[in-house]
Amino acid sequence: MSEHNNDHHDDHHDDDVGYHATVKGYVIGFILSVILTAIPFALVMGKGIASSSVLALVLLGFAAVQIVVHMIYFLHMNSKVEGGWSMLALIFTIAIVVIMLAGSVWVMFHLNSNMMPVHDLRNMP
Repeated sequence: MSEHNNDHHDDHHDDDVGYHATVKGYVIGFILSVILTAIPFALVMGKGIASSSVLALVLLGFAAVQIVVHMIYFLHMNSKVEGGWSMLALIFTIAIVVIMLAGSVWVMFHLNSNMMPVHDLRNMP
């Protein structure tokens, strides 16, 4: 009567379809992070790109790729972790940050034209 059925497990590892960390995954992430840091460092220190605006765009590109590498290999973000809620929270956070940054830049850009004119006191009678 006290037979236990081994089909039921208290631990839900079979139901977890999220990312499982491995040493290989951490090593790949570390190597990619080092490469994605060394290349921009070499570009800046060696003055590999003469134009500062092009260099800034290249550095931003490397930074964006490195963010993705960190999210995948170290934060274990994918669409299956926690039923997709962590990815949805990330997308929402990115949308809010983009809205705030775009709004701030828009306000600062138009601030000068919306200010009252400053009168030159030297030309007053």
